[in-house]
Amino acid sequence: MSSHEDRLALLGQSELIEAFIIDVNGVPRGKWLQRDKAGALLGEGIAIPRSAYLLDIWGRDIVEGGIAFDTGDPDGTCIAVPHSVTRMQWAEGHATQALLTMREADGSLFYADPRGVLARVLDRYAAQGLTPSVGVELEFYLVDPNRTGGQRIAPRGADESAWRGWQTDTMGLWEIHDYEPILRDLLRAASSQSIALDTLISENGPGQFEVTLRYAPDAMRIADDAVLFKRAVKQIARKHGLAATFMAKPFGNWAGSGMHVHMSVLDRKGLNIFTGDAEKPSPVLYHALGGLVAAMPDTMLVLAPHANSFRRFAPGTHAPVFGDWGHDNRLSAVRVINAEPRAARIEHRVAGADCNPYLAFAGMLGAMLDGIADRADPGPESIGDKTGAAAPRLPIAWSAATDRFAGSARSAAIFGAAFQGIFAACKRQEIDEFRRRISDVEYDAYLKNA
Repeated sequence: MSSHEDRLALLGQSELIEAFIIDVNGVPRGKWLQRDKAGALLGEGIAIPRSAYLLDIWGRDIVEGGIAFDTGDPDGTCIAVPHSVTRMQWAEGHATQALLTMREADGSLFYADPRGVLARVLDRYAAQGLTPSVGVELEFYLVDPNRTGGQRIAPRGADESAWRGWQTDTMGLWEIHDYEPILRDLLRAASSQSIALDTLISENGPGQFEVTLRYAPDAMRIADDAVLFKRAVKQIARKHGLAATFMAKPFGNWAGSGMHVHMSVLDRKGLNIFTGDAEKPSPVLYHALGGLVAAMPDTMLVLAPHANSFRRFAPGTHAPVFGDWGHDNRLSAVRVINAEPRAARIEHRVAGADCNPYLAFAGMLGAMLDGIADRADPGPESIGDKTGAAAPRLPIAWSAATDRFAGSARSAAIFGAAFQGIFAACKRQEIDEFRRRISDVEYDAYLKNA
């Protein structure tokens, strides 16, 4: 929408308005509103419980979070993010969506709002006359949500032979055409929301696809687009009788789904400070890289926030277990790209598609800025699967990543100590729930033989 008046008119014509925040887990949570709330959404705001930002993955309050039980669970005031006010192409009738962000009485962003976490990191860049540019490659699966061939989920058309429907064809056009009605609807929905996509390809897994969100010097907008795109994919898949999942590892035998993030930094003149020459980028890029490498173990939890997230990581895969880097090396955690010097950039390859984009961006960009300020040394590079000797080993267990995040001064500096505390509390509550649930694998292994 081009103006405040246009957005107000769209909301005022709607049969319903779906207004939602994005919680710490990246889950949309909100309510349906009538059209008479249009003015409030774009003006004084509407009431949403502050605790809605801090729910576990099952939607339960975090007991140790200090927002719900310790405070009486008060409301906060949310206003619409202007560019998010668009028609929901997948919904019946005239329905409009509005992504919300919560502000305090003094106009500052609520500390538990993931958009606020990212905004504070971007403010640090702006104070130095810098602007990060970001692009995203986001992977997902389209699956049959019904039990098929003994599986909880399976690719469309899969049978018990574990062959039909399980074939893969990386970057194969036939698979795109096979899913063409869904993918065309998805592209139309993205266009209607002004989400700029560069490419769509089939990926390594059956029914797995990757889209590229266009590179732009607006990290907040790219994060917004990522969460709005995920919403659209899930709703459009449902409309076609399928389910879309951004789980990091929905199938044990097939490729996981990642969120690769490309990053560079512009100065006040709009010039890329990573630009060097045809042989090598600027030294500033390597300082930023040093910050990323140093912070990666401490910020792993925002890159891999769930139990399933850690199933992606294994030696010799495209989801590495060391915080290493290499020139044009897709087996390293961070890839330096310098094919065109003016477009020199860093590709961060650790985050799963299941992460919260606001928090992942905040962790990456905050670490880069720290590295630039400290003139950090990234250490020796990795060549192929030969990891540089100084590369830190990543905490690739959920509880270890949580403990590392919770006890890190670096994480507190990037995310804020208050957010650090509530996010760690959320993850610890989820870990406790997983410990109480016994899997069928454990019964198969231990019930009779232990």
